[in-house]
Amino acid sequence: MKQTANSNRQITLASRPVGAPTAANFALQETAIPEPAQGQLLLRTVFLSLDPYMRGRMSDAKSYAEPVAIGETMVGGTVSRVHASQHPDYQVGDWVLSYSGWQDYSLSDGTGLIKLDPKLVPPSYALGVLGMPGFTAYMGLLDIGKPQTGETIVVAAATGAVGSMVAQIGKLKGCNVVAVAGGEEKCRYALETLGVNTCLDHKADDFADQLAKACPNGIDIYYENVGGKVLDAVLPLLNTGARIPVCGLISQYNATALPNGPDRLGQLMGTILIKRLTVKGFIIFDDYAHRYDEFAQDMRQWLSDGKIHYREQIVEELDNAPQAFIGLLQGQNFGKLVVRVGDDELA
Repeated sequence: MKQTANSNRQITLASRPVGAPTAANFALQETAIPEPAQGQLLLRTVFLSLDPYMRGRMSDAKSYAEPVAIGETMVGGTVSRVHASQHPDYQVGDWVLSYSGWQDYSLSDGTGLIKLDPKLVPPSYALGVLGMPGFTAYMGLLDIGKPQTGETIVVAAATGAVGSMVAQIGKLKGCNVVAVAGGEEKCRYALETLGVNTCLDHKADDFADQLAKACPNGIDIYYENVGGKVLDAVLPLLNTGARIPVCGLISQYNATALPNGPDRLGQLMGTILIKRLTVKGFIIFDDYAHRYDEFAQDMRQWLSDGKIHYREQIVEELDNAPQAFIGLLQGQNFGKLVVRVGDDELA
């Protein structure tokens, strides 16, 4: 179903998932397009970002942000065009980075909007390499990981939106980068395009042994966004003083119980103590919003110089967002996952 100027499609949370989300957890509805009042503007979504954190918003478990209520529109970052404006700072046609969620149209009073350079091509980059994922990679690695020349970094989900940026920034800082990805195609991309030193397939039966051989001098930084078996393999290889930025745990988002096997919490805490590890979680805009300009300046320069490579996977049409999101949590995406909700210009 195409975006039109006649109605507002919205994908709402129909029910809370138990385990992995299914199509039944989402509902598509059509409502009237809202009218902006004085001081407001109407945004038309062109691109919608799909990100793992959205799984947490579908749950009512206590977290750093409020959950999506049943019947409410799913949340998400968007790149939008101003469709109508009664706001003095915005004109019809302006491109903005917004948080409009899974829908065609939304109202805004301008709070939280970021105007985008109309020369930014493609504008969807504001949702990836120049947006939250790129910013997360940059601050997590540089501020918490503090990489030094010659150190070894292990990056999980290394061809994803965040991991691919971590891997490349690590190389720019002179580190030995060991990438972890799922499958031969992704590992080939990590080696040939991202320029990592080694890439390991986490699906391999002997993954832990391969990781040990790839890190003969131990691991100085582990950029954590997966958890599970990757963390299990990394833990005994960490060097004294190693740093672990934690931005996500995608392998656990659909879990309904603790993993089978022995309780490894004691081993983890013991390693933190003995190796004097720094383990720090962070929420990018809560903790680092004041440093966005620093990130943007560096990333734009690296892109301009051809030092950073970026890959998008574009899904067409809002209707396909739920299935694409379900696939994202299963590792089926390759690169930053974005939904093209509407055309750059509405016919």
